[in-house]
Amino acid sequence: MSNDTANDTVEKLDFKKILPVLVIVLVDLLGLSIIIPLLPLYAARFGANPLVIGLLAAAYPVMQFIGAPVLGRLSDRFGRRPILLISQAGSFLGFLLLGFSNALWMLFLSRIIDGLSGANIATAQAVISDLTNEKTRTQGLGLIGAAFGLGFILGPVIAFVVLSTTGGSYQAVAFAAALFSFLSILLTWFWLHETLDRQSMAENPRRKSFSFQAMFQALSRPTIGFLLVLIFFQQVAFGGYEQMFSLFTLERLGMDATSTAGLFVVAGLFIVVVQGGFVGRWSKKYGDRWLVMMGLSTLALGLILTATTPRVPVPWYDQAKVTAGLKGQSQGGLPAGSSSRNINVNLPDESNKGWFGILWLLAGSFPAALGGGVLQPAINSLITKAADRSETGGILGISSGFLSAANAIAPLFYGSLFQWLGAPVPFFLGGLILAVLWLVAMRRVKKPAPA
Repeated sequence: MSNDTANDTVEKLDFKKILPVLVIVLVDLLGLSIIIPLLPLYAARFGANPLVIGLLAAAYPVMQFIGAPVLGRLSDRFGRRPILLISQAGSFLGFLLLGFSNALWMLFLSRIIDGLSGANIATAQAVISDLTNEKTRTQGLGLIGAAFGLGFILGPVIAFVVLSTTGGSYQAVAFAAALFSFLSILLTWFWLHETLDRQSMAENPRRKSFSFQAMFQALSRPTIGFLLVLIFFQQVAFGGYEQMFSLFTLERLGMDATSTAGLFVVAGLFIVVVQGGFVGRWSKKYGDRWLVMMGLSTLALGLILTATTPRVPVPWYDQAKVTAGLKGQSQGGLPAGSSSRNINVNLPDESNKGWFGILWLLAGSFPAALGGGVLQPAINSLITKAADRSETGGILGISSGFLSAANAIAPLFYGSLFQWLGAPVPFFLGGLILAVLWLVAMRRVKKPAPA
């Protein structure tokens, strides 16, 4: 009986231990998700063209690509808590600068500062890794993903409320983001205890904080290297899908920003349910390898189904109204279609409106959201299991760096194909890339040895 009790304890996630970091991640991400939808409009106020706006969007992930591995490795040397505080302080300063910005270069500087210090997620993942074992780690990392998804659902809602109550002040939204960032600092300072023991910190006192050589060395490691390649390409495919989804639904179905936002909320809730409620159960029952294979196949299927969505506008489509929204002739602080107002979009006509197009798109959206929801926690869990405990923070920082690089490349990859070859092409190609990776992963990701 005592052995059974001990086994149950080992296989059961201690939610009370990881609750502080989940709340901190949620509050931290509220600051980020509040400001992201407004950045194109903010930049446009200073005369930025679409190319400059794209560079502004890429500034954060590019800087995070550099900063996250550095801070991740430092967290292995000096502990998770101080590095998380440094990262949060950088985000706070970045949002403050955004609020005081009166020139375009200040917007870029604010995103650069936030990006360089943006190791929040990688460090939080390292905390989860410290507090879990191999049986519960995937579930813990899945809950981080659920907190991430919930933050990106609540953030735009908070931004809308702030804009409505301040007469459309973007500065007020930036300061609201800074407020949430400051709250996350307080929560970390008073609530989060250090999770890395002193012995682990002392084991590698002379280890270099970071070098790009370390990233290439990680790629050369048989198991970890392939998993890093996997997490990079799945994020290019899924990240591009997320960022170009609004433009795709506009071109294929005539859906404006308001209609598409509803789809994002539904998909976000679905991802939260999957990551928070099912990833842990599936990991225990079937293993992380099964999760990776299932995620690759369902995401590939979802992208290909999305690409083949028929051009049937939704029943409520009004071409004149959508056109007016694209020209900025709309009310409120978030003009409909504002992020694509300077892009030439071939809108559908109103002759064949119906439900077939939107129903087909929904049929593709759910497997895409399912695959996108399970892949990151499952791959990161396999990465931590293949790495030594003393390098968990560093290797997760490298993983976060590859994710940031993918987030910088994804909009350029999808956007160029969308413009030159048509709306369906980037989604279809993303699905094909994932299908090929699924075939390779069948051989490269080994089945766990029997207990």
